[in-house]
Amino acid sequence: MSAEPAGRPVSARAVASSWSITARLTNLYAVSTFLLLLVATMFLYWMLKVDLEMADRQLLSERAEILWTILREYPANQSALVEELRLGAYDARLLDEGGGMLLETPGMSVRFPAGQFPPPAPYDRRPKPTVRRWANAGQSYLMMSLWVPVGHAAKSQALLQVAVDVSREDLLTAGYRRRLAMVLVAGLLFSAGAGAIVARRGMRPLTEITHAATRISATQLHERVNPAQWPRELTALAIAFDQMLDRLEASFARLSQFSTDLAHELRTPISNLVGEADVALSKVRPPDEYRRVIESSLEEFHKLSRMIDGLLFLARADHPDTQIQRVALDARKEIDAVREFYDAMAQEQGVAVLCEGDATVYADPSLFRRAISNVLSNALQYTPRGGRVLMSVAASPDGAAIVCVNDTGCGIEPEHLPKLFDRFYRIDRARSHSPHNLGLGLAIVKSILELHHGIVTVQSEPGKGTTVSLQFPVG
Repeated sequence: MSAEPAGRPVSARAVASSWSITARLTNLYAVSTFLLLLVATMFLYWMLKVDLEMADRQLLSERAEILWTILREYPANQSALVEELRLGAYDARLLDEGGGMLLETPGMSVRFPAGQFPPPAPYDRRPKPTVRRWANAGQSYLMMSLWVPVGHAAKSQALLQVAVDVSREDLLTAGYRRRLAMVLVAGLLFSAGAGAIVARRGMRPLTEITHAATRISATQLHERVNPAQWPRELTALAIAFDQMLDRLEASFARLSQFSTDLAHELRTPISNLVGEADVALSKVRPPDEYRRVIESSLEEFHKLSRMIDGLLFLARADHPDTQIQRVALDARKEIDAVREFYDAMAQEQGVAVLCEGDATVYADPSLFRRAISNVLSNALQYTPRGGRVLMSVAASPDGAAIVCVNDTGCGIEPEHLPKLFDRFYRIDRARSHSPHNLGLGLAIVKSILELHHGIVTVQSEPGKGTTVSLQFPVG
């Protein structure tokens, strides 16, 4: 990945991605709380403003209704209008149909020119009058105008203009708005602090898991996170981590054992080669003795070559990207080919090798023959003269091909069965005199079956024989 050029601004996404989980949770908590408070305060402010506006409009309508009633019931009693204007905390103006002044609150002409009022509403249909807000000299007013009948006969009408001072309500909403702003700021600060505390407490188990993980090293793979003490959300992580440690510990143990076994297996042939070479060079010898030394060395070289081939195969088989080509094979035909290859060895050892059954197997041809060859070679090695090896093949109900190799050999003790497929494992090294017995044959068989997603099992009874079953699934 190329480095960022000098002087290039870092994007917001890059900065956000470097934040810790605690910082992200704190920010999310603070932002969500702030948005919630913002919506709540805006709603409360809007409700207060609407309620005050409705109350002011209701007051304005009530005052206009009182004046309208006086004009209708007592058209000649102007003193009643004057008294109402004197007692009411509002301003009113009454104009005739021609626009002439009939009556008004003292000083109203200066504060409220007639042209500032909204268009009047007719009285015959009694609609809701239009209300207009107007500010003058630092004060706010609600104003309305309407035509009202004069007397019961309604032979004439007058224009009524009413204004109510709502400055107090505006001051109230302004103060409320300031307090809400302070509540928002305090809420934001409080939510950020509370979010940081909550996030740190919530992330504490993860921090403890991290500390527990840092204590684990190659020499302390026995340490475990112990999922029982963690919250439910982290239990799955702790279990997966412990399972990973189990696999790592087992892998390290196998690797350590494999390294030890490999060093031991390589030391023996190399020691033989060095010893024979030292003896041969210690003095001048006849050509026949040199020939014998070279032949013995060549046998050890072949053994080393087979060991290296086997290890390379196992290394390739263990690679997760290893792919094989499976094709449909006549299992009986392939087994017969392997049997014919070992006929000479079987006759020399006095062991009868038989085949029976028939099935179709989906496998790589060369790997299938190699697996059968390794199992048959082991069976011949541990079957005494006069014994028998039976190779059978059959199809299971699910279509898988099962190849069984049964011998009448010495059998295997139960404690050895779980280790048979380990590399370089031999039941009795004292009996492993054959140069072909490297302790890799069954390990290779297991790897071949795993490449085919199959299963290999061993059943044995000491003194009666051993049966090795190879199950190749349907392609």
